Amino acid sequence: MLTGKKVLVIGLAKSGRAAIKLLNKLNATITVNEFKEAKDIPDYQHYVDMGIEMITGSHPDELFERDFDFVIKNPGINYHKPFILRLKERKIPVYTEIELAFQVAKKQNYIGVTGTNGKTTTVTLIDKILKGQYDNVHLAGNVGTPLCDIVLEHNLLEEENHYIVIEMSNFQLLDIDTFKPYVSTIINLTPDHLDYMASLDEYYASKTNIYKNTDQNDYFVVNLDDSVLSEYLKKYPVPCKQITMSLTDKADCMIKDNAIYYQNEFIIDLSDIKIVGNHNIQNIMIAICIAKKCGVANEVINQEIASFIGVEHRIEFVKEINGIKIYNDSKATNTDASIIALKAFDQPVILLMGGFDKGLDLQEMATYSNKIKRLVTFGAAGKRFKDEMKIENSICVKNLEEAVLEAIDHAQPGDIVLLSPSTSSFDEFTGYEQRGRVFKDIVNKI
Repeated sequence: MLTGKKVLVIGLAKSGRAAIKLLNKLNATITVNEFKEAKDIPDYQHYVDMGIEMITGSHPDELFERDFDFVIKNPGINYHKPFILRLKERKIPVYTEIELAFQVAKKQNYIGVTGTNGKTTTVTLIDKILKGQYDNVHLAGNVGTPLCDIVLEHNLLEEENHYIVIEMSNFQLLDIDTFKPYVSTIINLTPDHLDYMASLDEYYASKTNIYKNTDQNDYFVVNLDDSVLSEYLKKYPVPCKQITMSLTDKADCMIKDNAIYYQNEFIIDLSDIKIVGNHNIQNIMIAICIAKKCGVANEVINQEIASFIGVEHRIEFVKEINGIKIYNDSKATNTDASIIALKAFDQPVILLMGGFDKGLDLQEMATYSNKIKRLVTFGAAGKRFKDEMKIENSICVKNLEEAVLEAIDHAQPGDIVLLSPSTSSFDEFTGYEQRGRVFKDIVNKI
């Protein structure tokens, strides 16, 4: 299918490796550029044996003067980098692996979910609900499995009409060309990735790419409760049909009599929902709207939501020690996610906050001081976080382990200890997953 096409793959992270497998299957001529040295790339010799040209250790200028039919870029590589801009100036298409997989696969039912917070919980629940009724359902994207791998593993080069739920970060949406979901949503819009994007406006606008190729056969789920989102939907009009949801107002999916209804059909009582916080009710309502558009029966939706206990690293209950309840919210890599976590609890918490300092403004976070009984900050951002949060009962320690021991040492029965770092983890860990697992290990050894 791609025989004779010359393709450059930049970055050998999970998405790059998945793209190479698919490109190789389709007989493309592949060049790989990876900043790491050859000796640090485990599969280096394997790729050379496959006949792939490997250019490692730098991004040499002359490489970006060569003619490629298209380029697959790791979403983590900043698109403002001069070598990426040079490709775009030369009108060479730069895609993510999602766009590649979409272009080569047969027609599938794609469900695209983006937003600043709540994506992983929402896609995990949508996947669970759809699997309650259908066999061919796959979860892909930012949640861990590249779409290229799904296409190869489930023979989507030949088979049609599988349901594919994709969590999409704005990095993945920046390099979309033809990707078109059958149902999509932007859960919410709040500040994030200001270390990567040129401006907040550019970050918000990138999210609207999720629906830019849709038409009247497709659906977009609108969260009526998000005022920033409403503003961007006006700025970038939605071309497809819209379904609305709201926690407080009349909508297609709404709350009445302490239950969630979809177009006047009862779906589930709020008391049957296991995960905490209004933000999760919102995620559930979005999942309901999407499931209904995919033809799932109400009783299946009810059953799958009632048995859903949430996702790892997102306000995840870890353990109770001497009456102290401990929660892992390592996935909170921005202040808005931490505010959502604080609001999920009825009482003030002992908050563990800190990590890599990506320069996020703490002004709004500091207004929630009434939700924090004691603050323990740690890591590279620890000192700044302690100073700017201005919480009287606070302490700054060196790393996550010290923070956990300090918090539990000073907690009393009935207290809640919450790891909700508000920033990324790269000062101490490879990502929020490793940070969350280490946190749980420390707690479980106590």
